Amino acid sequence: MDCVGYVRVSMKSQGESGLGLEAQLEYIQRAAQQQGWNVVAVYSEAVSGTIHPLERPEFIKATSHGLPIIVAKLDRLSRDVEHIAGLMKRADFKVATMPQAQAFELHLYAALAQQEREFISNRTKEALASLQSRADAGDTVAIQKVNNRAQALAKGRAVADITAANNVRMNKVASYQDGIRPHLKACLHDKINTLQSVADCLNTKGLRTARGSEFTPTAVRRLMIALNESF
Repeated sequence: MDCVGYVRVSMKSQGESGLGLEAQLEYIQRAAQQQGWNVVAVYSEAVSGTIHPLERPEFIKATSHGLPIIVAKLDRLSRDVEHIAGLMKRADFKVATMPQAQAFELHLYAALAQQEREFISNRTKEALASLQSRADAGDTVAIQKVNNRAQALAKGRAVADITAANNVRMNKVASYQDGIRPHLKACLHDKINTLQSVADCLNTKGLRTARGSEFTPTAVRRLMIALNESF
């Protein structure tokens, strides 16, 4: 059976299950060998498990093959019962740690995983409330822990902001390249064979670089490399 592997770690420093990408791959490869599966591709990403799998870029790519998707553990897809139930209607997936599990069993495991997540969340909230209470009472150790956590959260938000900004930038670049690709090809098809002549062709069309400047030979070379085009 041909299949596609999918591995995920949380955007946090630790994955929810404690499994890194390499460990997940080992689970998938071992299960594939034991079950006779042929893994034709593997997709990986660092994204929160709270995001629906069908809203994750790499998971969407995995589903585009139209093949069963293999994950190391069920929580690498999601710990949300609604997510898992929805996926069962849209995609065929297998779990390396329980390769023979049927849909009913996977749904049951998903329910247990969601309950575990809720228990962890509640325990964390209680522990933080207790820590804050001790800090408010003047406990110096608790105060230091509260400050350390606040700094870590601030750093995490800063990283998330940078990642989001980079994603926006990359999407803009991709959109620009998609728009200018046919124009570049048209110029190349006009038997133009120098970077300067391609730049002149694009400039004559009123086109500009992604930064709004006129095309130069250097800019044309970079564009051709980015779009994998040649004379």
